[in-house]
This record gives sequence, structure tokens and C-alpha cells, in this order.
Amino acid sequence: MAARVLACASCHGAEGEGTSDVYFPRLAGKPAGYLYNQLVAFRDGRRKYPPMNYLLDFLPDAYLKQMADHFASLRPPFPAPAVPTVSNDVLARGEALVKEGDPKNGVPPCSACHGPSLGGMEPAIPGLLGLRANYISAQLGGWRYGTRTAAAPDCMQIVAGLLTEDDVKAVAAFLSSRPAPTDPSFARRGSLPMPLACGSQPN
Repeated sequence: MAARVLACASCHGAEGEGTSDVYFPRLAGKPAGYLYNQLVAFRDGRRKYPPMNYLLDFLPDAYLKQMADHFASLRPPFPAPAVPTVSNDVLARGEALVKEGDPKNGVPPCSACHGPSLGGMEPAIPGLLGLRANYISAQLGGWRYGTRTAAAPDCMQIVAGLLTEDDVKAVAAFLSSRPAPTDPSFARRGSLPMPLACGSQPN
């Protein structure tokens, strides 16, 4: 499989570690179920990015599953955390949203589903560390404006729709500034009491 996914390397790195381009994420070490869901979403047009839609257009489910298993098995080093370019107040707002949410506005904390260590949960909730701020911001924007969707109920579309532009900036800045997790393993399936039903993470 390593030879077959070389076409992915120019954008996502030889081991799925990501590249200097802020819009191409790290794939390595994410739950296989999450990666598989994203590959299917690109193939079927629920995620819209023409190069990915084209590359995956005719690939069968079984092949996409092999690709997902391959990248999920890789563990290249995480990149150095970003140096924040926002104020301490913005970082504090991001940390609060990630760890505590915004109960007044119905926003659950990121950690409720992605785990206290933000490493994700099996089978299909990704870790949030090792990503650049612009990528995180772009994905939250994609959910808010419907260019990125998942199987219904699309919990991230609900959550992102509750965030303001300033919230998105704060969450992205905080997450990208965090160091690599000391333990890159995922939380066990069902071990986190998720606040919303998610079609991508059936129980």
C-alpha cells in the first residue's frame, strides 16, 4: 500500500505527516474509521475539493479502507507547535472553548468528543493536534457554510454553526499552539459520553 499511496505524498507527506502547505493536513495516526469516512466523502462529493474528488472518483470502498488502514498505522513525529500570533485573550478564549465549551450558547467542548488529550476516539473521531490554524479554521468554516458535510446527524455542522468567527479564530489558534500529545493513542470506542449524536460515530 505504501507504494500505491505515493500520489498522496506531495500534499500529505511521505508518511502522511503533512507538509508546509497549511491546507493539507496530517493523516498519519488518525483513526482508520475517520480516514475512511473522509475518503468516501470526497469520492461521493460530500466534501468538496476537486483534486481529491477526482483522484478518488472510481475507487471502491475496499480500496479506500486499505488506504485508511495504512495511514492510520503510521506514526511519524508531530510538527512543532505554532507560535501564536494572537493575543493571550484570544488564546484563553480558545482554550475555554476547547476544554469547557460555551454552555450559554450551547457549544460543547471539543474535548467532550475528541478526548481530554484531544487525541480522538475510535472508530471515527480524529485527534486535533498537529494541525495548522488555517486548516482548522478552514474546516470549521466548511462545516458552517456547508462545503464540508458528514453522515447525518452531522454533529460538527451543528457545533460549527454555533461558533462565531472570533470563536473559530480562537479555537484554531489554541489547538495549533499545543504540543504533540505525550500519548498518541485514541480513546476507546464509547468511552466518552458524547453530547451530540453523530452519524460518523455510530454507537
